[in-house]
Amino acid sequence: MSLLKEIYAPDELPYDKFLHLGAESLSDAELLAIMLRTGTKDKTPIELGREVLKLAGDRRGLLGLHHFTVNDLMQISGIGEVKAVQLLCIAEIAKRTANMRAKADLCFDRPKTVAACYMEKLRHNTTEKLVLVLLDNRKDILSETEISMGTANSTPVSPREICIRALRAEAAYMLLVHNHPSGNPAPSRQDILVTQKIKEVSDLIEIPLLDHIIIGDNRYTSFNEKGLL
Repeated sequence: MSLLKEIYAPDELPYDKFLHLGAESLSDAELLAIMLRTGTKDKTPIELGREVLKLAGDRRGLLGLHHFTVNDLMQISGIGEVKAVQLLCIAEIAKRTANMRAKADLCFDRPKTVAACYMEKLRHNTTEKLVLVLLDNRKDILSETEISMGTANSTPVSPREICIRALRAEAAYMLLVHNHPSGNPAPSRQDILVTQKIKEVSDLIEIPLLDHIIIGDNRYTSFNEKGLL
């Protein structure tokens, strides 16, 4: 029996559990424990992992990492700057991996694939962000620009600014994506009115607005699918 097994109970040995049963058998706390590697004099790695999850509160476990800063994590006794940076890098790797997988299936005529591509980029934000995606005549991306940042429940949008950007880029099509921090992707009255104004102007300058997609928590609303364009 190893020294580690003499010190910790079986449920405190996530590394051994991984080797015998695979990563899918590990709880969120056990996954964090493996990433943290070491604990403190008073806490095992898995206990530190549980404290990280407790700090996340109602943000559903590991997803809470997206909302933390280094200083937030360092409030937990036993997590210094190095461990905090490691945890946030893990969260970023997971987000980028999800984005890469989604981009492989991306088709701007299929709202589901667009929502999947922008889901991890936007759904963890605590304020509304609007992304303008400009496309060429083959519907490949020319540019992707965050054009506004709002409050927790609103985003200031200028139809004039959007259309000027599209003209300058010599775009053939445009598409809007924004998030609702509440997690509910249902469009507000303001969302509908602003989108209608943008569509009117985009039709006049002959750069069609293909869609406006609202990102929620693992949910989305497509104006095109809902017949709102």
